[in-house]
Amino acid sequence: MSQWNAMSHEGKDTILRVVRNEAEQFFTMVDSDDCWEAPTGAGHWQVRDVVGHLVDTTEAYFVSFDAARSHADVDPAYGLPGMAARVDAQAQAFRDLPRTELVDRAREDFAKMMGTFEALTAEDWTDLLVPHFYMGPLPAFFYPAFQLMDYGVHSWDVRQGTGRAHGLSGEAADLLTPFMFVLWQATTSPQEGQDCEVGIRITSGPNAGDTRVTIGQDGLQYAGGPVDDITTLEFDPGSFVLTAFGRSNSGTIRGERAVADRYLNHFFRI
Repeated sequence: MSQWNAMSHEGKDTILRVVRNEAEQFFTMVDSDDCWEAPTGAGHWQVRDVVGHLVDTTEAYFVSFDAARSHADVDPAYGLPGMAARVDAQAQAFRDLPRTELVDRAREDFAKMMGTFEALTAEDWTDLLVPHFYMGPLPAFFYPAFQLMDYGVHSWDVRQGTGRAHGLSGEAADLLTPFMFVLWQATTSPQEGQDCEVGIRITSGPNAGDTRVTIGQDGLQYAGGPVDDITTLEFDPGSFVLTAFGRSNSGTIRGERAVADRYLNHFFRI
């Protein structure tokens, strides 16, 4: 089902459709004075901080795509270990802006970003390297996935702040599933004497399957393959995404709890 693999150009139309759906739901939820200073599932952020974060993030993408197209020199990547603190400060820097002004700005930024994505050719999708502020050069297809993370996961955050039962969109979770291995790879903190190997089993959706993951002093490596001989963590797509983002402690352990616990505590949050 290549249309559900956003790392290939065949998945372009699918991911752009799902990003639009998630963004429209997000804007509907946040565009109200009643919720503007409400708590969220994103730590100490209020709803207005989530909107500020999306503005900050998306406008940084504009700079990145301009640099990629013009072949301009860019500063070295900031790095992920310091990302959480910087993103927090950047998000809260918008707190003094009126709701209508900030939401309108976020909508305009989103429309402009989607125009950029629509214009990507099949060659661009995989071969255009776009410098990410925190991670360095990445293929262009990562950026629609980042926007899906932004609008999909942060919509979950806004709903979480209401205290009502809810869940993550199935389509968003399905598309994000392959990217969660990349997220884990980028946020691994190898620990002396704490090497481990686990299986990850995604139990449903178009990206269901088994993946072997190893963590050693060289970081995290992963590849598809049988996992019945090792401790395995089973996830549905939504639980997998929320666990990888540190929003929940989910999953079913098949095997040794100590191995699973060691694995799950190898990551820092961004």
